[in-house]
Amino acid sequence: MKSRTAAVLTVLCAATALTACGDDEPTPTGEQVPVTATDTSCEVTTTLFTPGTVTFTVTNRGQQATGVYVYGREGDGFSKVIAEVADVPAGRTGELRATLATGTYEVACKPGRQGDGLRTRVTVSDDGNVASAAAETAYDRAVAVELTGDTITGVDGLIAEPGEKISLKVTNKTAGARTLYVLNPDGKRVAELKAEPNGTAETVVTLGSAGDWTLKVKGDGVASVSKRLVVR
Repeated sequence: MKSRTAAVLTVLCAATALTACGDDEPTPTGEQVPVTATDTSCEVTTTLFTPGTVTFTVTNRGQQATGVYVYGREGDGFSKVIAEVADVPAGRTGELRATLATGTYEVACKPGRQGDGLRTRVTVSDDGNVASAAAETAYDRAVAVELTGDTITGVDGLIAEPGEKISLKVTNKTAGARTLYVLNPDGKRVAELKAEPNGTAETVVTLGSAGDWTLKVKGDGVASVSKRLVVR
C-alpha cells in the first residue's frame, strides 16, 4: 500500500505545478500585482514586469462574476491564452498566476465571463530601453464600448481623471458600419474609430482636461447617438 500511495502522489505532482507535494516547498508566488475589476473596467496597478512568475490578485468590485485571462500575442492580435481564472465572484478576490517570458501581453477581465474582455496591455522585459518605450505607449485603463442598435453601452457610471490615458475598444453589433468620435469638452474631435458590421476598432485616447466629454456614433442612414463621458 505504501508504494501505491507514493505512485499516486507522483502522478498528482506531475499534473500541476501549483500544488505542494511531499516535503517540497510551495511554488513561489513571484511578483504580486493587484488588479481591480468592475463591470466596466479592469485596472492593473503595474504594467511593466521582469521575466518570471507574476501573481495577479484580482478583486472583483463589480455586480457580476468575472473571468480573468492573460493573453499572449498570436498573429496580429492577442488571442493565445497564457493563464486564466474562470470565475471570480462579485465582491470576492481571486489569484491568477502566470510565468511570463520577455514580451508583450494583455490582461483581460471579462464581466459575466463573456466577450473579449476589458484589456490592459503589459510588458515583460529586463531591458531598460524596451521598458521605457513600453511605458510611453501604455495606457491607464481599458474601456470596452458596444454599439447595439441606437445605444452605446460600457461607459455608464464611468468617471475618469484628467490626463488619464484610456484604451478604447469599440465592438459594433449592428448590421452597418459605424464611426465613433471622441469629443473633448470644447466639442473638438480628438479621436475617430470606424468599426465594420460585427467588427471592432481600438485606439488609445488621452483625456486631457476635466469636463463632460462626448462619445458620438454616426452611420449611413441612421440617426447619430451620443453618450457622455465624465472626466473630473
